[in-house]
Amino acid sequence: MYKIYMIEDDEGIFEASKKHGEKYDLEFVGVNNFRKIIEEFKQIQPHLVIMDIGLPSFDGYYWCTKIREISTVPIIFLSSAALNMNMVMAMNMGGDDFVAKPFDYEVLLAKIQALLRRTYSFGTAEQNTNGELYLNKANCTLVYHNESLDLTKNEYRILSVLMDSQNEIVSREKLMDTLWESDCYIDDNTLTVNINRLRKKLSNIGLNDLIVTKKGLGYLLNGIQAANSKKTEV
Repeated sequence: MYKIYMIEDDEGIFEASKKHGEKYDLEFVGVNNFRKIIEEFKQIQPHLVIMDIGLPSFDGYYWCTKIREISTVPIIFLSSAALNMNMVMAMNMGGDDFVAKPFDYEVLLAKIQALLRRTYSFGTAEQNTNGELYLNKANCTLVYHNESLDLTKNEYRILSVLMDSQNEIVSREKLMDTLWESDCYIDDNTLTVNINRLRKKLSNIGLNDLIVTKKGLGYLLNGIQAANSKKTEV
């Protein structure tokens, strides 16, 4: 399920958006403290932000620049003042789209889905673990939170088999059989090289030790929450 952090002080708009979002399996999360938006953003780790311009304390432009300092997450601006200058300002501050109030909720949801598709391949064939890890079949990329990782075909196949066999050990023989279906020859040493390269790539986006070695048996996909705490070896 994709998380939408809606930074909006109108409770009616938030509740209506949340209700409409449920139809598309989207989880809307509202603001608890308008002075601690960045803290909440880091805790929620949303896939997309909806940002009103007129907010208590600081306006949406301010919070957008703060989010852009730490994340490239898609941001849709909302505003009751549909002036060209507001739209230009929103885009210049790092926004990805703009919706003028009053708006049709289905239009808002359509824009959300379009941004999710462009950013995370929302609605295409994906695999996932714990709702955080997305393997995109269309372009051989892995998405984790706000990071996207390009994979080789072999790296994609390795992860695909491990994700399909979650909580189960996958033998080296099974992985080699899967890779054998590709155009290149895969022997035992080549598999080891591919595993090591994949692990190095995963560590670059914070997924240390996602792939666990079970000596004499094969490999196991570690739980994401525990993926930063254990050491592995080939």
